[in-house]
Amino acid sequence: MQLEIHHITRYRFAAPVTFALQQVRKTPKSTPHQSVLYWATEVTGGTKQLMFEDHHHNVVELISLDRDTTEISVVSHGRVALEDNHGIVGRHRGPAPLWLYRTNTPRTQPGAGVRDLVRDVQGETTIDWLHALSFHIRATIAYEVGSSHPAWGAEEAIAAGRGVCQDHAHVFIACARHMGIPARYVSGYLMLDDRTSQDAMHAWVEAHVEGLGWVGYDVSNGISPDTRYVRVATGLDYADAAPVSGMRIGGAAEVLDVRIDVSQQ
Repeated sequence: MQLEIHHITRYRFAAPVTFALQQVRKTPKSTPHQSVLYWATEVTGGTKQLMFEDHHHNVVELISLDRDTTEISVVSHGRVALEDNHGIVGRHRGPAPLWLYRTNTPRTQPGAGVRDLVRDVQGETTIDWLHALSFHIRATIAYEVGSSHPAWGAEEAIAAGRGVCQDHAHVFIACARHMGIPARYVSGYLMLDDRTSQDAMHAWVEAHVEGLGWVGYDVSNGISPDTRYVRVATGLDYADAAPVSGMRIGGAAEVLDVRIDVSQQ
């Protein structure tokens, strides 16, 4: 299957920006089951300074904003070919060591909520347990658009009993790492069944299983990723895989507008 992707991110500011550097992670990864046929990023109101691959194998573009600008637009578009791998990504690749993905972060720090949640999950094998964990999180934490805060961690989402795909991912990661299983956050594009236009990238998780390597789980949709999923960035949590992150001086009263179109070709 081939997917065509068009991703627009536009920032508007009430006051001019004095200085800003942004890291953009919108470029899909090339893997044995995912081939980037072409990809381009165009910037208006700023300059692409360089491109590099970080220790998670994320393609990162560093963009500086033009001095005194009040609007910047970052448009990424391309085509990706995908093969169904039933959610199995495969062996771990460095340079980040596998043990790093057992490391807790503020968003994945386990507490009483995580400990209570894993007590209710059963499975004869690691794969069985991970599938059961995914289903239990989905049943315990209702998916509600706009119901959570971007800074929430796993414990906040469990306490609230609601969240979005980012929250489901952080809870899964916290539970897996609590049980000694390496896990990582994944951001990417998902072709929806009922429409092509959407206003945010999707998030899911991957856990490392001995003998299989990395295996994907989309907690929010209750499935393993298939040919509708395009992997873009991975990391310990959302902060490592955020589509745009960085720093800015000036530019008060920011307004963000995002539009993503994903369609089959």
